Amino acid sequence: MIRQPVQGSVLSLDNVDKTYSRFAKPALDRVSFDVAPGEFFSILGPSGSGKTTILRTIAGFEKPDRGRVMMAGEDVSHIPPNRRDVRTVFQSYALFPHMTVSENVQYPLRMQGMGKAERLIEAGKALELVEMGSFAVRLPHELSGGQRQRVALARAIVSRPKILLLDEPLGALDLRLRQQMQHTLVSLQKELQMAFVYVTHDQSEALSMSNRVLVMREGRIAQLGKPQDLYFEPKSEFVARFVGNSNMLPIDFVRDGETCVAMIGGVRFPGIVENEPRSGKVAVRYDDVTVDAADDGVGADALDGIVENVLFLGTNLEVNVRCGDLTIMSSIPATQTARLASGQPVRVGFNLSRAQVFHV
Repeated sequence: MIRQPVQGSVLSLDNVDKTYSRFAKPALDRVSFDVAPGEFFSILGPSGSGKTTILRTIAGFEKPDRGRVMMAGEDVSHIPPNRRDVRTVFQSYALFPHMTVSENVQYPLRMQGMGKAERLIEAGKALELVEMGSFAVRLPHELSGGQRQRVALARAIVSRPKILLLDEPLGALDLRLRQQMQHTLVSLQKELQMAFVYVTHDQSEALSMSNRVLVMREGRIAQLGKPQDLYFEPKSEFVARFVGNSNMLPIDFVRDGETCVAMIGGVRFPGIVENEPRSGKVAVRYDDVTVDAADDGVGADALDGIVENVLFLGTNLEVNVRCGDLTIMSSIPATQTARLASGQPVRVGFNLSRAQVFHV
């Protein structure tokens, strides 16, 4: 059945399927979504989930077996890449080593037949947008990794495409540069009001930069929504585990008068109730888990445990606690460094107001 794109969308995928001949399992299975003009849209998923196949299909490097790729209301499924109003930024930069920075940025305009004087002006504008104007005469090997990625970005935006595709562009950069480039990308996207389609396996990148995030799993859409919705209201165990850090704990609801109260690890937690007795799993974020010394007088709705290890992550500690058969992770302020150590008896509590229950 043909799905009508959302009116005004700059990009729509309509029930797109793709299977590679050497694999029985489809790379894409009935994938449909729309991207609005000027939207920062991220595609998030683990390796093999289909996110790069989506990007290649949008760019025109892959043709769907079924379904359509629509751009501004036009079916472009069989239009070659060079005739689509799309540009791509890759992780590998792909700059011409014998050309200067300015010449690299001018290259797409030269292919379009633009005159040299005008090319020079437009390339200068694009380089200024990414704060690389003073590097115009340098060669790529004279630049750092972050600088080369900015040049690749300038080359992609210089012709002002309707859609910019970004294929894990920050993967080769160190943490500090990745964080800097995230700010650069968000600022640039807001200034240009261009649709960005960003592919990544890093949930922190997707959540921090995007208007909406598409989560992929084994070629299918697991969930599509705003970052806050994915984080606080995951629709499946997979999304709860993959987007943010969650403990996935067995939970049973047992009759208590007219309602049923949650049992986790043999302890009653009246913070979650249901109407009927049943079992499932509860997703509790690391930062919704409290860890206190066993002699601190924590309430009855807590589990007894032993600290297995403590990781110092700067502002936070990541604490691994063994509670009987359960392994529970907590993220707590680093100011508690002196209070927690491996082998220490502790009491583990939960803030269940944001917990998500998934029934078997």
